[in-house]
Amino acid sequence: MKTYDIEIQKLKSARHAHGLIELGVDILVQPRSAKAEQSVTSRLSLEADDARTLLILLKPQIAELDK
Repeated sequence: MKTYDIEIQKLKSARHAHGLIELGVDILVQPRSAKAEQSVTSRLSLEADDARTLLILLKPQIAELDK
């Protein structure tokens, strides 16, 4: 299994269409070597301000799904 470090550099948009939540983002994706002490998963990292923005963008989208 290939693993990656994924860094969100900028959140641009979020929308809900046809049962999917689609995010517009600028990201940096780099291959990650799986070391014995690390789990074999990809890692997503973003700044605290971007995390707040993501939450703000996702709240209305998730509310639409709960209707």
